[in-house]
Amino acid sequence: MKSVKTPAGQRTRAVIYVRISQDRTGAGLGVDRQREDCEALAARNGWDVVEAYVDNDVSAYSGKLRKDYRRMLADLDDGTATVVIVWHTDRLTRSIVELEEYIELSDRRGIATHTVQAGTIDLATPSGRMTARILGAVARQESEHKGHRVARARMQKAKNGEWGGGIRPFGWGVPTGETRKKVDRKTGEEVEAPVLDMNKAVPEEAAAIETGTDMLLAGGSIRGWVKWLADKGYTTTRGNAITHVDARDMLLRPRNAGIAVYKGEEIGTGPWDKLVPEEKFRAVVAILKDPSRKTTPGAQPKWFGSLIFRCGAPGCIETVRVTKTGRLQLPSYRCRLQHGGGRRAQLVDDYIEDLIVERLSRPDAADLLLPGPDDIDVAALQMESEQIRRRLTDLAGAFGAGRIDMPQFTEGSDVARAQLEGVNKQLARAATRDPLVPLVGAPDVRKAWKSMGLQERRTVLRELLDVTLHAPRPGRMPDGTYFDYEAIKTRWKRGTETASP
Repeated sequence: MKSVKTPAGQRTRAVIYVRISQDRTGAGLGVDRQREDCEALAARNGWDVVEAYVDNDVSAYSGKLRKDYRRMLADLDDGTATVVIVWHTDRLTRSIVELEEYIELSDRRGIATHTVQAGTIDLATPSGRMTARILGAVARQESEHKGHRVARARMQKAKNGEWGGGIRPFGWGVPTGETRKKVDRKTGEEVEAPVLDMNKAVPEEAAAIETGTDMLLAGGSIRGWVKWLADKGYTTTRGNAITHVDARDMLLRPRNAGIAVYKGEEIGTGPWDKLVPEEKFRAVVAILKDPSRKTTPGAQPKWFGSLIFRCGAPGCIETVRVTKTGRLQLPSYRCRLQHGGGRRAQLVDDYIEDLIVERLSRPDAADLLLPGPDDIDVAALQMESEQIRRRLTDLAGAFGAGRIDMPQFTEGSDVARAQLEGVNKQLARAATRDPLVPLVGAPDVRKAWKSMGLQERRTVLRELLDVTLHAPRPGRMPDGTYFDYEAIKTRWKRGTETASP
């Protein structure tokens, strides 16, 4: 790089670049201190600072885009300045590729680099460029060592079940009575904040997680639980409304069952309070991660038999939905091909619900229940699960120590993971509950039925009964009404009864 002489009377134009990789308080104090030191250096040398570029809370090592750094390079290429001031060379770059790009630009545009801590970096000479490269390599090594130390510390914390920080998870965080000082991210002011015990469950939030888990295991939906949460006044720990995604994530947290996780892998159990038994958690995971589960259901059905009852028109295989038909525009069941008419939705729903309640009120209703998972030893499965995870950890350690090669590690890991998947499926089966359980044996089956949500009732319908709607007969029926109940054909899926009269 050739030196550039500034004509007499013309002041040198300089730019400042400041960066901090982690701004824990959000107040930008680190970059402010760097900027003050850089401005002082410019003042001592009589340079005019025409622009300051700031990348706050962005690591030069991580590979993430540093927007102001890229903007500075573009401006320098356009001739904005001939001097770049940084606090230290490691603030400028910790990437060899980026450094070479910067050296090339400096040489092409006659740019000098000055640092507060390391003095002038003369990129015009081979020795200066060598020095810059050495400093860059040292900075990168420091970043790699720091990353390794941080990763080891985080893994150790996860293994010990320690809280790693961040937003308080819904379900845990009981005030200890102590306080600590923290910087408010919005105002930048120091405030007193309560110290929370992240191993202790918040009773009302724990009960909400348990309710959501039980709702799903009884055939309910995430949407139904979201509505329940809203009706009860629950919000996220940040005070926002709980969305469908929030609710799903809450139920899928291994922490709910006391399981510790690091980088997506289960590594043992934690010391915090469990919100639900492990078998229930496994069952919820199996339900929510079932590939056949419809994740974008659209509008929630408002009628009991919508998209469940089938059309009985000759050759038609469609399910029915509710549309308004006739002169009075009464809600009626029709299929997508418009077969129907006269099949009053409310009357059909009431009739089918009465059939179900009557059947479940009989003394032999218990015969309809599916066999329970009494043959599953949950404790033994949990012990087996822990042994498999320990084997996976041992395999990783043996591979890292060079005692086994990659094919052996891969084969052993694949076998262990397949076994673990089988154990988890058995644990899930142990917690899956027959949706008829809340009704069979209830003192008042109708009252228990009415207390269930629509989605739970629809789940019972799917499990218990096939309903086909045929074309109704016109005119008054023998019972004096105008509704043809004989056009509704039913088939019980459980028990000895197979068809409606």
